[in-house]
Amino acid sequence: MSAIRINSPTTALTLSIKHLTCNPSFPTNCRRFKRNTVAMSSAPLQVCAKSSLTVPNKLGDCPFTQRVLLTLEEKHLPYDLKLVDLGNKPDWFLSISPEGKVPVAKVDDKWIADSDVITQTVEEKFPDPSLVTPPEKASVGSKIFSTYIGFLKSKDANDGTEQALLNELSAFNDYIKENGPFINGKDISAADLSLGPKLYHMEIALGHFKKWSVPDSLPHLKTYMKTVFSLDSFIKTMPLTEDVIEGWRPKVMG
Repeated sequence: MSAIRINSPTTALTLSIKHLTCNPSFPTNCRRFKRNTVAMSSAPLQVCAKSSLTVPNKLGDCPFTQRVLLTLEEKHLPYDLKLVDLGNKPDWFLSISPEGKVPVAKVDDKWIADSDVITQTVEEKFPDPSLVTPPEKASVGSKIFSTYIGFLKSKDANDGTEQALLNELSAFNDYIKENGPFINGKDISAADLSLGPKLYHMEIALGHFKKWSVPDSLPHLKTYMKTVFSLDSFIKTMPLTEDVIEGWRPKVMG
């Protein structure tokens, strides 16, 4: 069963009734439906997200918000998006996010900030299907994003930032070669949902601003990226290419 975005509890209940008959040829899908019926029939979670810089009423380019949305999609939880113009933050948004940052999500009538906290809270409240990454694997690929930013913002081709990124990508390539297809083996986990959006930004921004791409010498990394970017949940929640470029432009040009 693919992830479904539901806009109201009534719709959720209707969908639950509509899908009560499971195809016996797909017992796994049936089990997934049964364990998510309660979640689907509850009120949707509310998520505040950056709005697009290029197209009205579209989701913007925040990789941390996409991580939260990926978590909800992979857990088949209904949610409502509240798009926020971060260049002109409304008072209602600042009242729930005083720092003016996204993502912010409402869980159990409480607004929660920070993607780490949000995803952990969702995991604890809706543990099935589990997205838990074993502690010993949770840091795999965790330095890629910071080294990518260093290279993206660099104005000196000889300052070592490109090599620092390549070192991190090479280490990840080797890890996936031995342990893939995902960070936790055959099952997708929270670590993939965190890293995937960052790799997506890396691919687009470095391609646009530096004409750089992941080298062919890292085939397992490239396959990993293709696999993650092709997930239904990723396609549903990914930002427009133009938004990724415009989102990073001030950091590159500044």
